Amino acid sequence: MFIDFIPVEYYTLVFYNALLTVIFFTFIRLLTKGYVLNNFRKKEYISFMLLLSVVFYMGLRPISGKYFIDMGMYNYEFEQYASGGEINANRDYLWHLFMKFCSGIMTANIFFLVCAILYVLPLYKASKNWFGKDRYFLFLMFVASLSFWAYGTNGIRNGIATSVFVLALSKKNNIFQKDGLLILSFFIHGSMVIPISAYILSSVYKNPKHYIFGWFLCVVISLIFGGMLESFIANIGFGDDRSGYLTMRGFENRFSFTGFRWDFLLYSFAPIFMGYYFIVSKKFEDKIYTQLFNIYVASNAFWVLVIRSAYSNRFSYLSWFLMAPIVFYPFLKSKLFKKQQKVLALTIVLYYGFTYIVFLVS
Repeated sequence: MFIDFIPVEYYTLVFYNALLTVIFFTFIRLLTKGYVLNNFRKKEYISFMLLLSVVFYMGLRPISGKYFIDMGMYNYEFEQYASGGEINANRDYLWHLFMKFCSGIMTANIFFLVCAILYVLPLYKASKNWFGKDRYFLFLMFVASLSFWAYGTNGIRNGIATSVFVLALSKKNNIFQKDGLLILSFFIHGSMVIPISAYILSSVYKNPKHYIFGWFLCVVISLIFGGMLESFIANIGFGDDRSGYLTMRGFENRFSFTGFRWDFLLYSFAPIFMGYYFIVSKKFEDKIYTQLFNIYVASNAFWVLVIRSAYSNRFSYLSWFLMAPIVFYPFLKSKLFKKQQKVLALTIVLYYGFTYIVFLVS
């Protein structure tokens, strides 16, 4: 079923380099033509081709627990269900019900293709809901995000949950669909309680300056009381059986560097700085964007509190999955710079450049 002419050890490398090529041509097009695509029919075609390419390349990858880590665990659970195993999970029940159902009607290879569809398609639909025929660029930026590949091939369940969450945020006029999708995301992965709580908070309180102040306050608190906070949150049962991620129990030798991650903190702060610049300095007024920004800041503030934890990337992802719209949504909605297309070109180079560098050094 999988694309067997690419050795599994090079599968991720091929993805990042193919994407690098796409980003390069997008950059050149912006600099020389001032736009990515001007013909609506071409926009539709290119957007759909990007969707298909990503879904099939990701979904038809070889099953490997060595190169895709958690994929091996998911495959084991799938085979257990296929052999008649019963659901004994006490949380994320919807995910296990879905896996159990799939195990009775398809192979593991098809199951992972379905997972790729459920991960990528909501991002495509959300981009369409926000930008219509201009969805190509935002969708490309979702794909170019730092955590995109990892949460489509490794943290699969979490990735699907966040994509469903993004789709919910893009639903403008149907509150029942929005709330239904938010609830669905929670029952796929319980950690979604953090961005869902941020969503509820942002629906009630909307001042982005206060969210930024709260984020900086969390940095100070984390610097002073970080270890105590991680132990407290783990003891109250947050994060299910993976609370060891917070305290490092059992993971001391499996995480290359823990402690206060200034590198990731600066990376997380970049969208906050840009959002502040757009909203405050450029007076960009858009209710959807303001709420997206507030959700990102609030969710990221939680990660800041537990930044020293092992596998802190799993907590940072609960905000990082929103980076693409935080950084690029204003570019596509309003004229903010005199030479906006050139600023946009430089921004995508920096955005994917960081993703590519992290891939090379990791």
